[in-house]
Amino acid sequence: MELWGRISGAPHGLLALSLLLLLLLAIPNATAESEKVSALVDHGGEMLKGNLDLSIVFYGQFGRIQKNALRAFLKSLNQKAPGGAEPSVSSWWHMVSSYTHNDKDIDVRVVQQYVDPNYAHGKVMTRDFIKILVEKALVGFPHAVPVIVAARDVTVEGLCIGRCSEHGDIDGKPYVILGNPETECPGACAWPFHKSDYGPAGPVLKPPSGDVGADAMVISLASGLASVVSNPLRTGLYLLGHKGAVIEATTACPGMFGTGATPGYTGKVSVDIPTGGAYNAIGFKGKKFLLPALWNPNTQSCWTVM
Repeated sequence: MELWGRISGAPHGLLALSLLLLLLLAIPNATAESEKVSALVDHGGEMLKGNLDLSIVFYGQFGRIQKNALRAFLKSLNQKAPGGAEPSVSSWWHMVSSYTHNDKDIDVRVVQQYVDPNYAHGKVMTRDFIKILVEKALVGFPHAVPVIVAARDVTVEGLCIGRCSEHGDIDGKPYVILGNPETECPGACAWPFHKSDYGPAGPVLKPPSGDVGADAMVISLASGLASVVSNPLRTGLYLLGHKGAVIEATTACPGMFGTGATPGYTGKVSVDIPTGGAYNAIGFKGKKFLLPALWNPNTQSCWTVM
């Protein structure tokens, strides 16, 4: 039975430069895990397909740039870049959609946005707290997938310890939650826009929007959506790694953003000359994003949009 019956070239005038940057992985354990991945396994469980309705929860106070970057990324998933420019966000999403073995790409729609600038439940997001927010996000939209975005002064239980976003389910209802890497483990979760906490210092990329938190959250959101589509109830596309760690579509390819990437290298990315921002995908109204590599089941290897 289908889950809930529905789950449900650069723009003109800009010259892109390609870079091959040697950067250390943000999370050291991810290197070891990625080296062990021979293939993710489709366990035959539910995957999200058809229409993917999202109910966004902005918990706390956010700047305009951060909200706009996340919204523009979501709008870009099903829209071609201006002039058909490639590489595009929609091409990245096409790979995610291919996990479900459907001919059509998953249609992403934001059906509701819930904003709580007053921190109604405090500034430490525990598991019980997450359950309350998921339930609020589902009011009126019981088949939506809640996406909870934490403000910079909110601590999320369970994040930073090897992951910068998380997906799970409450009573069979999948959700995604993002920490804000401005303050939530920036040396791990804001890389490559922030110096890594681990290993020798390497080059730090400029974020395409000009806001480190905004673009790091886009990477986390992209990772969370790929995982919630391909493995919403922990029965879909994944591999059990070291000490029972669940390796999924993006965590199988950590720290990889462009052609030639290997664990520890971002690979080939582009730079927008006017801003200096690094990106690998073009989306809605020509906005630029840096998106993580994905596992490609057809080639049994990591794939990057650039």
